[in-house]
Amino acid sequence: MAKQTADKHILSGDFSISGVVKQVDSLSHSLQKLESGRTKKLHVDCGNINSIDMNGLQLLHVWIECARMRGLEVQLVNLPDYMHKTIQQLGVGQCFKNSHQGMDGGS
Repeated sequence: MAKQTADKHILSGDFSISGVVKQVDSLSHSLQKLESGRTKKLHVDCGNINSIDMNGLQLLHVWIECARMRGLEVQLVNLPDYMHKTIQQLGVGQCFKNSHQGMDGGS
């Protein structure tokens, strides 16, 4: 699920294979709202994501890229430790390199 303010997006819920389908509609709707907004920087708060796997990371990556194509600078914030570990274990840090400091996939 995604809640949105002017410059902040709060993601929550299950971003694993069993929950990612439910996230698609929410994220799609939020992209439509972003088109009408005036903000150019968007902070995406991941602190309420309770589960994430490769499927959820792929969805999140595509959503970030769609937001960037709309001219937004996206910054992931408040990533839980397990999310950092999942990104590192799966070797997808490069996909999120410009979205979150310290995610270079190599450290």
